[in-house]
Amino acid sequence: MHNDPVSLLPHDSGERMVSPVSASPGAAAPMLSMRQISKRFGPVEALAGIDLDVRPREVVALVGDNGAGKSTLAKVIAGALQPDAGLIEVDGTPVSIPSPSAATALGIATVFQDPALCDNLSVVANIFLGRELRVRPGGPLDEERMVLEARAILGDLTSGVTSVRRPVGELSTGQRQAVAIARTLTSRPRIVVLDEPASSLSVVQTAEVLTLIGRLRDMALGVVLISHDLSDVLAVSDRVEVLRHGRNNGSFDSAWATQEEIVAAITGASRVGEGNRRNR
Repeated sequence: MHNDPVSLLPHDSGERMVSPVSASPGAAAPMLSMRQISKRFGPVEALAGIDLDVRPREVVALVGDNGAGKSTLAKVIAGALQPDAGLIEVDGTPVSIPSPSAATALGIATVFQDPALCDNLSVVANIFLGRELRVRPGGPLDEERMVLEARAILGDLTSGVTSVRRPVGELSTGQRQAVAIARTLTSRPRIVVLDEPASSLSVVQTAEVLTLIGRLRDMALGVVLISHDLSDVLAVSDRVEVLRHGRNNGSFDSAWATQEEIVAAITGASRVGEGNRRNR
C-alpha cells in the first residue's frame, strides 16, 4: 500500500454545477474525502472533478442515470480503478488506493452488484472464504471460532439468517446480500460501499437490505450506497449526491429532499444549487 496522494493534475472539468452539502457545525470530520477525482477511458471522460465526503454513521447515496459515473467512482474507492487526477484522503491523510487489498488495509470494503457467493458452500464458509481462521498458523481450520464470529456478525446485522451451516444456495436473495455484507465485515472496515444491493429484489427482500444498511450506520460505519430506486434512497440515506455525466450535479439532505428535486438534478432539468440544497 502506498501513502502518497494521487497527483492532482490540471484538467478542464467543464462547468461545476454545485458543491457538496455543507456539514453542520460540530459534524464529524470525513473518514473519506475525495476532491476533483477524474477518470478517462480513452476519449470518454467517466469522472470529471468529482468531490465526495463520507462521515461516520452516515449513509451517502450516489444516484444518477446510466453512465453518470456511479460505478466508476465506486471502483476508484474500492481500488479496482485508479483515478487519473484528484486527491483522496482517509482520516485527513492523503492516500492512494492502488488495489482492492490496499482499500481493505485502509478500512474500505465493497459489495458489488453481483456478490459472487458460492452456492454449494455454507454461510460460514462464504463469510470466511479466503480469510479462514486457523487454530495456529498453517494448522487446521478453527471452525468453532469461525462459526461463533459468523453468528455474531449476522446477529449484529439482524440478518434473518438462522443457521450459518446452511448452504447459501438455499437462502433468499435478501439473505444472500446479508452474507455478502457479513463477509466484508470480517476485515473490520470503517467504510462500506454497496453497489445496487437491492437490485431486482422483491418488496420484502428490499426491506431486509434497507434494514441491513441501517444496521451498518448504527455500527458507526460510513456507507456509500449506489441505487437507482429513489424511494429506497430517501428511506435509508442521510445525504444524496447526484452525478450527471461524471460530474457533481446536486447534493441533498435526505430529510428534506423530494424525489422531484433529485430527478431534476439527475436529468439536468435544473441547475441544482441555490434553492434546492439543504444544509445539514
